[in-house]
Amino acid sequence: MIAAITPSHCQGSVQIPPSKSMAHRAIIAASLANGCSHITNIDLSDDIHATIEGMRQLGAQITVHEKEVVVKGIRDFHQLKTKKIFCNESGSTLRFFIPIFSLCDQEVHFVGKGRLLQRPQSVYETIFHSQGLRFDHQPDQIIIDHCLQPGIYEVDGNISSQFITGLLFALPLLNEDSIIKIKPPFESRSYIDLTLQMLQQFSITAAFVDEWTIAIKGNQIYQANDVYVEGDFSQLAFFAVLAAIQGDLSITGISSNSKQGDQQILSILRDFHASIEEIENGFLVHQAELQGCSIDLNNCPDLGPILFVLAAMAKGTTHIYNAGRLRIKESDRIAAMECELKKFGVDIHSTEEEIWIIGNPDGYHCDQILHGHNDHRIVMAMTIMTLVNHDVCSIEGAQAIRKSYPSFFEDVQKLQGKVELL
Repeated sequence: MIAAITPSHCQGSVQIPPSKSMAHRAIIAASLANGCSHITNIDLSDDIHATIEGMRQLGAQITVHEKEVVVKGIRDFHQLKTKKIFCNESGSTLRFFIPIFSLCDQEVHFVGKGRLLQRPQSVYETIFHSQGLRFDHQPDQIIIDHCLQPGIYEVDGNISSQFITGLLFALPLLNEDSIIKIKPPFESRSYIDLTLQMLQQFSITAAFVDEWTIAIKGNQIYQANDVYVEGDFSQLAFFAVLAAIQGDLSITGISSNSKQGDQQILSILRDFHASIEEIENGFLVHQAELQGCSIDLNNCPDLGPILFVLAAMAKGTTHIYNAGRLRIKESDRIAAMECELKKFGVDIHSTEEEIWIIGNPDGYHCDQILHGHNDHRIVMAMTIMTLVNHDVCSIEGAQAIRKSYPSFFEDVQKLQGKVELL
């Protein structure tokens, strides 16, 4: 799909979709629980479909409605319907599933597409091999065999918090207590806080005993619960940046009490001199004379692509650091954004983990076709970049938005943004 974007003055109000991170966690926890759970305010993106279908193969009964899923939990981990589990392009799905599916105590094959199987899995490989279990990471699949055992788990904290979350789902179901020791530096801790919050909602006890250690009781039972999925700050970021550059927007469907690390977008925008008002069920973001500054991506890597756009449209130099994990996402997001922004003439350069952008608040011209790099966040970031600049641009591979935000272009159009899908 090609999206032709015409520079537009957007205005009005947009409701942010539910958090993909929290939806994954709610569906998995409900699938592991005794009884029936209702998960409401669900956006059925490709990633969420992958998690739903995987838990069905594990034995959960999941009925999908327009904005709700009804989940009857797994009764027996020995009733696996198929040994081949398709995770599409969802890193969360794959990394959350691996420890959970080990509970089946049999050979399981995980497959996907895109860059999914190129993404690092060394944390699990080390854990499985240390317990004498099979973990075979091949170019086209990952094969595991046998069940993880309770005990002490040492996990690197600077690769992905998703490994810790995967363990947190599975370890409470083992027959003895376990401990996760996280080796510093510990990045994206906010995602672990989200996992612990969701586990608590399903009656599972796990908690930090110090900054680097999580204690998990064994022999626990997930209890069914009804969950309303909160709005997604990583998606709010695209519209908040649009508003700060171009004109005021009301952004609703979001909670100011959220534990999402991507809530940091609000403080980052304020650092750029944007003005943000809290309103009922959301925020009003005002247009501002933006000033570049330094941004630490340690706890909010998913904000990376849209922050490149923010920096490009701000006065002065922006320095983005602790950004190395952007290179191991659906695309190498540093290289992808550098490639696409240079088509606009943006002054940008990078190292492995840092980026410097000298912005131009007067805007840019572009006469080249843009590429989505098979990455939803690149497509959305370049949509915002085109809306606030001077030329019509086409983005190839725009269907990548289906991974996380299928209605993104519709929401842009509701704000009077001109988008034509070809």
